[in-house]
Amino acid sequence: QVQLVESGGGLVQAGESLRVSCAASGLTFSRYVMGWFRQGPGKEREFVAAISRITWSSSRTYYADSVKGRFTISRDDAKNTMFLQMNNLKPEDTAVYYCAADSSKIPNNGPYECDYWGQGTQVTVSS
Repeated sequence: QVQLVESGGGLVQAGESLRVSCAASGLTFSRYVMGWFRQGPGKEREFVAAISRITWSSSRTYYADSVKGRFTISRDDAKNTMFLQMNNLKPEDTAVYYCAADSSKIPNNGPYECDYWGQGTQVTVSS
């Protein structure tokens, strides 16, 4: 059974940092493209970041314009875990953050169809 479990969410003040993690089990993690999405209060789910499989010791990363330069996505295939380092957080970053895994690609436009999804972790940024 495939499981994606997010952790590390919480309440921070604007300008602070937070790192959320996604621990995967039940799948061959290295074979999956991974991504982060978020859904703020009263908003639709949106793409945040994605990271390709590691090839030749490197991976490609992709970001939504709204988080570019502030967020960094990474993965540790030895630990079956993906991370999202979030710096200089803003109140508009408040959302439930979801991780996703797909054997092909992580969509950066809707519909957001991925093979597997986590349950989400709440990130709240106060002003």
